[in-house]
Amino acid sequence: MIKAGIIGSTGYAGQELVRLLLQHKEAQIIWYGSRSYVGEKFRSVFGNMFQIVEDLCQKDDLHTLCREADVIFTATPQGYLASVLEEDILSHCKVIDLSADFRIKDVDVYEKWYGIHHESRQFIEEAVYGLCELNREQIKGARLIANPGCYPTCSTLAIYPLVKNHYIETKTLVIDAKSGTSGAGRGAKVPNLYCEVNENIKAYGVTSHRHTPEIEEQLSYAAGEPVVLNFTPHLVPMNRGILITAYADLKPGVTPDMVRQAYTECYRDEYFVRVLDEGVCPETRWVEGSNFVDVCPRVDTRTGRVIMMGAMDNITKGAAGQAVQNMNILFGLDETEGLRLVPVFP
Repeated sequence: MIKAGIIGSTGYAGQELVRLLLQHKEAQIIWYGSRSYVGEKFRSVFGNMFQIVEDLCQKDDLHTLCREADVIFTATPQGYLASVLEEDILSHCKVIDLSADFRIKDVDVYEKWYGIHHESRQFIEEAVYGLCELNREQIKGARLIANPGCYPTCSTLAIYPLVKNHYIETKTLVIDAKSGTSGAGRGAKVPNLYCEVNENIKAYGVTSHRHTPEIEEQLSYAAGEPVVLNFTPHLVPMNRGILITAYADLKPGVTPDMVRQAYTECYRDEYFVRVLDEGVCPETRWVEGSNFVDVCPRVDTRTGRVIMMGAMDNITKGAAGQAVQNMNILFGLDETEGLRLVPVFP
């Protein structure tokens, strides 16, 4: 049985980790960490856990936890793990970080986009970017996993097959993204109040969203050359879900059949990436509450462009589900264990 501790268990991603791990046959949660609710019962914070979880929330003590747990999940704000991570912790257990602290290899880029001084640069090179479908082999032997961001996961998986095959002009790549409000976290913020969000849609982080360099870095690895793109996210009035619609010019000679084949071949053996039937567009309602990512390309022969689409649940595959998937790989388990979740509808 894998003993798991969660730091930040009372945020949206942390609570989702609890929900998933409680259904996992090989995992046991031994630590519900929370700065805001120390000493309170976890189920008093989340009523859905009534008569399911009676444990008390505990403080953030990684030095004690690493000696009791096999794996620690840190569902914490940017900068937290980098400020406390030490060799002593990694020498005792695996760490899967859901923040951005170890996702970007160029620390200067991280500090520029996040406005935070990185306090544990010595672990950046070691950290493995935990996009399971692309980095499975590197994940297997890792001590520190940088769990990808929600937008980067959906964007990268929706675009990757065509970048890998050099079928698009990457300099023309534009990503239009939309997310439910849970992506902004559980903290009280005026822009996320019901009256601010309901009956409204808005762009934010235009030209400056901090997931931009993460997407660029991952697609650059696939392309074998630097990729620079436009990424514009939008906030929509729903609880959870991400929809990606990306556009790029096709290279001369690339046909719709070549595009379709690139996706089917790339994801043929991937349980969690579903290439939809020709002509079917991804919808967030068909992935809600699951670890699936639905993708589908559409070629516009009139303009010579391709539209690359993806949909997923931002809290599950975009955060907690992918973290559990990483844990399964780390410990040699069936990758789908605890994650065989049928999407919820309606």
